[in-house]
Amino acid sequence: MSRRGPVLSSAVLNEGGVGRVIAIANQKGGVGKTTTAINLAASLAAAERRVLAVDCDPQGNLTSGLGRKQKQSRPSLYEVLLEGLPLEETLLATELPYLSLAPADRNLTGAEIELVPALAREYRLKEALEGLKERYDYVFLDCPPSLGLLTVNALAAADRLLVPLQAEYFALEGVSELLSTLKRVQRALNPQLSVLGVLLTMVDERTNLAQQVSAEIRQHFKDQVFKTKVPRSVRLGEAPSFGKPILLYDIRSKGAEAYLALARELMEHEEKGAGEGARGAPARS
Repeated sequence: MSRRGPVLSSAVLNEGGVGRVIAIANQKGGVGKTTTAINLAASLAAAERRVLAVDCDPQGNLTSGLGRKQKQSRPSLYEVLLEGLPLEETLLATELPYLSLAPADRNLTGAEIELVPALAREYRLKEALEGLKERYDYVFLDCPPSLGLLTVNALAAADRLLVPLQAEYFALEGVSELLSTLKRVQRALNPQLSVLGVLLTMVDERTNLAQQVSAEIRQHFKDQVFKTKVPRSVRLGEAPSFGKPILLYDIRSKGAEAYLALARELMEHEEKGAGEGARGAPARS
């Protein structure tokens, strides 16, 4: 990066560890799932963590947000899930040497229907990641804003669940449904899945409402909430249109500082040994 600004130290890196598979999910749209996937992955890659970002959303916003959207046809997650193509054959490089991308496109829209009669349909993504995830320190799965088969595949493949939650009045609506789905997946498909944390996004500290909502969310989820909060930011909104994570678009912005801080928090959490377990069981209202 040519511009000077805050950087992450590589001193806390664990060498040779097996990669964590983290699903970023919330069935409510517009809460910052893809923004978090792009910028947390990029921030960890800036710390020389080996990161794989997997676009599980037919909208392909993770793919375009990392500058890899193109008009011509190429293999994507659709061919992996439906045709058994090795995930490795779809991987694309990004502007960050330590960050790779498994792209998605509109063809993935049909996967929700086409997977219904498929054998072991919930485990297609998990099987695709076997033998590949060990090459990475982190694998992020960017989920669509629904609780359909694509999200279920991500939850079945993941070790941890990260939930972006917008600091607004209706923030907690629907989260109980996501946590209910989490429990069903734990019972039926993936007993190892646990909550990594809840991330407050689009926070405007100038408003009383944002402060009240933040306090309510922290009261509801307790220590499951990350200390880092992502502010509402024009620069964060602009960066995807240039196909860049925020630290390559404007590293001095508050959005870049927030995601770099989140990456530090995640790595420090692992260093303390808490990465071996969940932050706790899902809080109940």
